[in-house]
Amino acid sequence: MHNKSAIILSRFFPLRNPNLAIDAIRLYSNRPGPLIQYKNLIQQGKLQHDPYQEKVATELENLLGRLEKYEQDMEIYNEKLANWEERRQEEHRKLLVEEAEKKQQGDLWASVKKKKNRLVQNWMFRGKPMNVEPGVGKWVSYLNREKKLDSLFGQRPAPPPAPKGLYLYGNVGSGKTMLLDMFYSATEGVVKHRRRFHFHEAMLEINAHMHRIWKNQVEENSLRSSVSSWIMNLPFDTKVKEWLAAEERFKEEIQMKNILPAVADKFLVNQQPGRRGASVLCFDEIQTVDVFAIVALSGIVSRLLTTGTVLVATSNRAPRDLNQDGMQKEIFQTLVDKLDEHCQNILIGSDIDYRRLIAQRSVNQIHYFWPLESRQIKEFDKMWLEVIGQHGGRVAPRTIPVMFGRTLHVAESCYGVARFSFEYLCGRPVGAADYIAVAKNYHSVFVSEVPVMSMRIRDKARRFITLIDELYNHHCRLFCTAACSIEDLFQGTEEGTLFDLESFQFETETEGAKLRRDVLAEGNVSSGGSPAGIVSLLSGQEEMFAFRRAVSRLIEMQTPLYLDGVKQLHPCFQREYHEGEHDHESTLLSQTSV
Repeated sequence: MHNKSAIILSRFFPLRNPNLAIDAIRLYSNRPGPLIQYKNLIQQGKLQHDPYQEKVATELENLLGRLEKYEQDMEIYNEKLANWEERRQEEHRKLLVEEAEKKQQGDLWASVKKKKNRLVQNWMFRGKPMNVEPGVGKWVSYLNREKKLDSLFGQRPAPPPAPKGLYLYGNVGSGKTMLLDMFYSATEGVVKHRRRFHFHEAMLEINAHMHRIWKNQVEENSLRSSVSSWIMNLPFDTKVKEWLAAEERFKEEIQMKNILPAVADKFLVNQQPGRRGASVLCFDEIQTVDVFAIVALSGIVSRLLTTGTVLVATSNRAPRDLNQDGMQKEIFQTLVDKLDEHCQNILIGSDIDYRRLIAQRSVNQIHYFWPLESRQIKEFDKMWLEVIGQHGGRVAPRTIPVMFGRTLHVAESCYGVARFSFEYLCGRPVGAADYIAVAKNYHSVFVSEVPVMSMRIRDKARRFITLIDELYNHHCRLFCTAACSIEDLFQGTEEGTLFDLESFQFETETEGAKLRRDVLAEGNVSSGGSPAGIVSLLSGQEEMFAFRRAVSRLIEMQTPLYLDGVKQLHPCFQREYHEGEHDHESTLLSQTSV
């Protein structure tokens, strides 16, 4: 019976050749490590030596060295895992086919026995309700198959021990993001899967993955009569095929019941299926601004760390101090325990804002024009003409894609340069997803007529801080006209001071609102009844972090050290670099094949 099942399956599912998955060329990074980068900048006079920063750079350098060995271990592990998954899936289908054959043959004795058992049950439980939960039969069948598969192939292979990551925390401007970026750039070519996220972008990507998975589930459930292609080709009648399809759907539903691990498994692979290897997640500005952030980060980060991902993260707070408002304590504690187990916590203890110090010691280019008077406006317009002149000078409207299937209209666009009014970017219901799209598409962004932030325009202030975060994280050049200096921008007006500036993370992401509530329910929490299911529970200290970070970043964005890095670090120039590198590799391959 078993051999017959194997023959049936082999006609339709030949095993793939594992040799085809072997990479032909392995390129390692020739970029200097974080410690060398840090010391070079000090020697060039662009940075001032700081013992805390040097300690972190040394730890990151050591971690980079351990990653090369870990990448090799993970390649071996992932090959074993792929083989285990493939053999297990093949055997799972064989077991299903065996059961289908029994159903097809219509075992008479089984039918008689079943009727006999039913008569006995009816007599024993006469007068009593038979409360059998729907799906129990499928659940038992599923568990029996899984138990047999475990006996044949063992449990899922355990990954090799991962090097401990780093969790860096400290004051605004202490160098956390700079050191994180040095490490991230040095990992290129060392590990296959490497992603760098700021909090805003990570949360949006989590939402996008959740929405995609949920949408796929809905589409599959709506196609009641659909049968998997591999089942359609089997030599069984329609009724048996429908049974097979129902069993397969049940298995998928069980595996997808907890959506966060499913999201985590897709989080680092850039939607490139089949690619395996070590993974590094660089996560800038970890925050727990609402219940969803705690539930999502706990589920996804825990899954990634458990499956071997190395985490390097930054935050203003130590892990145990992230949840100042005591939201979802048990779930939050799971996150803290995982971070403590898999990361070394390092305080960058300097009280100096090095962004300000660098700005004081360098001759800055003027990209921030204030106040809003005719002379400053003319200088701003002159700078616009100068920059677009360097990129062809042809200005035209353009529509750029945004997450969740939305788009953003850019009225003035010129080959990586764009111009907006403050009101257009921050006075409308847009958010982090829109600003990420702007930052990825434009290396130089002009924003006119930035006002002094006040209580009356608090929502605009929230959006402006998120805009600054994303332009900074993607290393864009920012040109502004503003009503006051950078230092006075967030001081408030006679209407009072500002507050609660970091709660605007997802105000516009209504597409994922239903799914977010589902995740909150899984975490035994409620959405709090707010329109988007987000509850703002931030303390006054969080508010001050937001102010200080925005001011500090605006100051740094005027410095030569920051501006010199635009052509190396912005996504537009990164794409050009990698396209050129790919063309060079293709040329080498064609030459060696001759």
